[in-house]
Amino acid sequence: MSKSLGNSPEPLDLIAKYSADGVRVGMLLCSPAGNDLLFDESLTEQGRNFCNKIWNAFRLIKSWKTDDSLEQPDYARVACNWFEERLKQAIHQMNALFEEYRLSEAMMTMYKLFWDDFASWFLEAIKPEYQQPIDTTTYEEVTYYFETLLVMLHPFVPFITEELWHLMDERKEGESIMRQSWPVASTPNEAILNDFELARQVITEIRNIRTTKNISPKEKLTLWVNDTTNSFNDVFDPLIIKLGGLERMEYAGKKEENTVSFLVKTTEFYLQLNVAIDTAAEIAALQKELDYTRGFLASVMKKLSNERFVSSAPREVVERERNKQQDAESKIKALEERIALLKK
Repeated sequence: MSKSLGNSPEPLDLIAKYSADGVRVGMLLCSPAGNDLLFDESLTEQGRNFCNKIWNAFRLIKSWKTDDSLEQPDYARVACNWFEERLKQAIHQMNALFEEYRLSEAMMTMYKLFWDDFASWFLEAIKPEYQQPIDTTTYEEVTYYFETLLVMLHPFVPFITEELWHLMDERKEGESIMRQSWPVASTPNEAILNDFELARQVITEIRNIRTTKNISPKEKLTLWVNDTTNSFNDVFDPLIIKLGGLERMEYAGKKEENTVSFLVKTTEFYLQLNVAIDTAAEIAALQKELDYTRGFLASVMKKLSNERFVSSAPREVVERERNKQQDAESKIKALEERIALLKK
C-alpha cells in the first residue's frame, strides 16, 4: 500500500463489508513483523469468516441442554483433559510471542487454536448425540474454555469477544472483558498432548479410508491394533471409537481377515470392513507409502552422516533426527511385513 500510488483501500468500506474485527484480523495476517505490508483483501474476508466461526461455536454451545443426572462419558473426559493441556500450551506460546511483539504470529496461534483445536476437534469430540442433552460436568468445562478463549482473543477481535462474553453469563453493571485477567497456566503435560496427536492421526486415517471406500459414517466398524513396540497409549480409545464411528477397538497380535491397514508411528492398525478388500490396490498403496518412508529415511541418514551437523547442531536437534531414524526404520519393517503377508 502506498499513498503516493493511491492504491490504499478505504478502511471504512472494508469495515462495512467485512466488519471491524474482520479487518483487524486481516491486517494482522498480512503484516508479519519485519516485513512489508502486502495487503490482500481476501485476508480480511478470512478474518470475517473467523469471526463467524467464533459466533457459530457460541451458538452451538448455547444450544445444548444439560442433564444433571448424566455422568461424564469417557470420550468427553479424555477430550477435556487434552484441551486443558492444549490451552496451557497455547497460553505459554502467547506469552512468549507478546514479549517479543510478534503480534501477527500471536494472532495466527489463536486462529489455529480456536478454529482447528477447539471448534473442529474439541467441540466435535464432546458434542452429544442429536437432540440429546449434555452432562453438566462437560458443559461447565466447555463454557470455561470458551470464556478463556474469548479473553485471549480479545486483543485481536475486541467487538465480538465483548459481545459474546456478556451473552455467556450475567455480568455486573460496568463489567467488561477488557478488565479480565490474562489466564495463567501451569506447565502442560506433554505426554497427554503427544498421545492425543497419535489419536488424531488414527481418527484421520479411519475417516480417509471411509471416504476412499465409500463407507457411510454411520456404519460401525471394528479397529484392530497391533502395537508390538508399546508406543501407542490407549487413553484416547473412547475418543477414537466415537469420532472414528467404531463399534469397538481390539488389541491383537496378528492381522485379522478382511481388513485395511495403516500405520501411525510404528503401530499397525487394521480396520475391519464389511466389503471385500482389493488386495492389489492395498499392496500398491502400501508400496507407495514404503517408497516414501525409504526416501524420508535416506534424507535423515544424510544429515546424520554429516559429521559437521552432528558435532555442531544442538544435542536435542541431533537426538530428534535419531528418533526420526528409529521411527522410519520401524515403519519400513512393518510395511515390508504387511506387503509380504498380502502377497501370500
